[in-house]
Amino acid sequence: MSGVHPPGHVPRNARIGETFGRTVTIGADDIRRFAASVEDFNPLHHDADYAARSRFGALTASGTHTASLLMALTATHYSQRAQPLGLDFTLRFRKAVLAGDTLTMRWTVTRIEFKPKLDGELVSLVGEAINQRGEVALSATSLLLVTDKG
Repeated sequence: MSGVHPPGHVPRNARIGETFGRTVTIGADDIRRFAASVEDFNPLHHDADYAARSRFGALTASGTHTASLLMALTATHYSQRAQPLGLDFTLRFRKAVLAGDTLTMRWTVTRIEFKPKLDGELVSLVGEAINQRGEVALSATSLLLVTDKG
């Protein structure tokens, strides 16, 4: 029953077709700092000379880095008016994110299902991060539980 919510339920904290996003430029220092913070010491994220000789030709952001930016966007968006809880994220890495890339990240709500037992809505979304060249670097789906605040 994709794209609709149950008869009689009026969504309180999300709406089908709702889209939200942000744009971020990933610098070399951001890549190194994030990778170190999660103890990812792959030289592709730290050593510019090594990365320059790799198939990518430049420092690359770790998958954890780009995924966390996209995932965090859901929490930031919904926590402004409700209480979100991420239940499931499925990620597909499609292109390397290089130092200096600008990513446009966005999510779109595809389904809402009210769960009386949880007193909240299960919100299904599709998301992506697109680089400045128009290439999809990361695609994703998500399932959130979104409840009223307090």
